[in-house]
Amino acid sequence: MADSTKNESRNISEIKSLLRTAETLTEALPYLQEFGGKTFVIKYGGHAMGDDKLAAQFAQDIVLLKQVGINPVIVHGGGPQIGAMLKQMKIESEFIDGLRVTDQRTVEIVEMVLAGSINKEVVTAINDAGGTAVGISGKDGNLIQARKLKHKRKTDSRIEKVVDLGFVGEPMEVNTKVLDTLAGSHMIPVIAPLGIGEKGTTYNINADTAAGAIAGAIGATRLLMLTDVAGVLDKNDKLITNASPRQAQSLIKNGTISGGMIPKIETCLNAVKQGVDAAVIMDGRVPHALLLEIFTEHGAGTMIRGTGK
Repeated sequence: MADSTKNESRNISEIKSLLRTAETLTEALPYLQEFGGKTFVIKYGGHAMGDDKLAAQFAQDIVLLKQVGINPVIVHGGGPQIGAMLKQMKIESEFIDGLRVTDQRTVEIVEMVLAGSINKEVVTAINDAGGTAVGISGKDGNLIQARKLKHKRKTDSRIEKVVDLGFVGEPMEVNTKVLDTLAGSHMIPVIAPLGIGEKGTTYNINADTAAGAIAGAIGATRLLMLTDVAGVLDKNDKLITNASPRQAQSLIKNGTISGGMIPKIETCLNAVKQGVDAAVIMDGRVPHALLLEIFTEHGAGTMIRGTGK
């Protein structure tokens, strides 16, 4: 009798688990219908890249998105890995306002790490999960045409001064034909954030900035930025799930958004200004964060919608 009761209890538990799965699939249905055939640009970075389990889950999520008809375009970072390699090579790194000063020797290491080891790790993970990914850098096919970044910072006298960051660049133009060709081949692009300037100069570009520029250029439906924070928090440390561009700008002005979150928000604002329907900042350390954001009602981060969206 005891075994029978135990088996019955286990069967009920299994049925409840299956029902929860069915409910999840049902909740996802309208989003599957809405986003089929749309393009999502995903900035992949932060500590999620350094965690093998999270990296495997990310790859599975990307393959699932492709399987249900969404076209993912991945732009990856690699700051910690670059830092580790520079340290190994005994090259000192200097940062100004969070941007790595990049001389000729450093940019060679940056390209080696970004377009080499990191890019191929992401590609391999997606292919192992059943997808067909191809790794490229912003230099390939002149994908990201760039210029030297003129970074300004205020001095003690509040006068703006242009700081030379070396081979740090900003996107000037994105060659969308490269991505159109890959999309037509049903491949998943994995892009290292490097740019090419005049006379073939290589530029190191911030991955957030590169992802935003690509999203705007190809008219992506979503820009999804995986970070190491939940999103934008209010004064009471509660997550702000939605914000209009005007609200986001107000949050910057009143100090709610500060520090390293400011350039991320500015990237989102620039993307929606260029026509991206919405940009989302979310915590990439949360398992299957992409699926939670895309296929559930509450999402998984802070969404900034374009005007009228």
